[in-house]
Amino acid sequence: MRRRLDALAQEGVYVGTSSWKYPGWRGQLYDESRYVYHGRFAQTRFERNCLTEYAETFKTVSVDAAYYQFPTVRYLEGLAEQVPAGFLFGLKVTDTITIKRYPSLPRFGALAGEVNQHFLDAEAFTNDFLRPCEAIRDRIGLLMFEFSRFHTRDVARGRDFMEALDLFLGKLPRGWPYGVEIRNATFLQPEYFSMLSRHGVAHILNSWEAMPSIEEQLAMPGSLTAPDLIGARFLLRPGRRYEDAVKLFSPYDRVRDPYPAGRAAGTKLIQMSRTRAGKNRAFLFVNNRFEGNALETIAAMTDPAPAEV
Repeated sequence: MRRRLDALAQEGVYVGTSSWKYPGWRGQLYDESRYVYHGRFAQTRFERNCLTEYAETFKTVSVDAAYYQFPTVRYLEGLAEQVPAGFLFGLKVTDTITIKRYPSLPRFGALAGEVNQHFLDAEAFTNDFLRPCEAIRDRIGLLMFEFSRFHTRDVARGRDFMEALDLFLGKLPRGWPYGVEIRNATFLQPEYFSMLSRHGVAHILNSWEAMPSIEEQLAMPGSLTAPDLIGARFLLRPGRRYEDAVKLFSPYDRVRDPYPAGRAAGTKLIQMSRTRAGKNRAFLFVNNRFEGNALETIAAMTDPAPAEV
């Protein structure tokens, strides 16, 4: 698989996983002996150093941690120091920019349930997220604005969201590889794709609980909105809740529920990306919650002659 991923990256197609700190991948991707201390597997040592071993096989990874707090220059430079030249990061933009109302979760403290004053705040994004990213700009392949599913009390109509997003994107600094991921299936309208296209921003094809499949999204006219950038995230099998996937698949050491149609969509997207004209880059990120083990899923998607599942 290492050779296949390297060959694809040479063609501008980067295939990787969503995050990388999974002990369940020991014996598959990770050599456990690298992380043994005093005769025992050391979780802290593993989490601190395993990105280097990950990058010996993969050429990209989605940094999901950036979603939970604004990244610092020190954090980003620390990541870049662990990977070789040519490795590109996908970063999820911090949810301070993309959440309309803070969920009632402990990590939000007193803000839980409150309307977010920094929703689609271009100044906050530029100062607090983009400015630190300048330190490793040549290592960034995709910046992803992930919008959780909106409820009608926060966004009454898809048109309202589209208009607000249009204004926001128009204020952003140019020259960065932006992508937008949404979780409201009804928002996937021609006007939405057209708006992203005007800004040169990629629609992030995403496999999620209540979204059309990636193959269905690919079939929507105009869904490949950026002229030189494709983004896709294989997160969940449609119809399955995130919490159920966690219970079913942990500790993510093997595929537990194969999803042949999802794998086929990944293979199709890879082939489409390879034949796209120009200096195109495509990023496909696979999550363990998609089938149970992202490594095996990627191996199947990138196999030129995949076996029957």
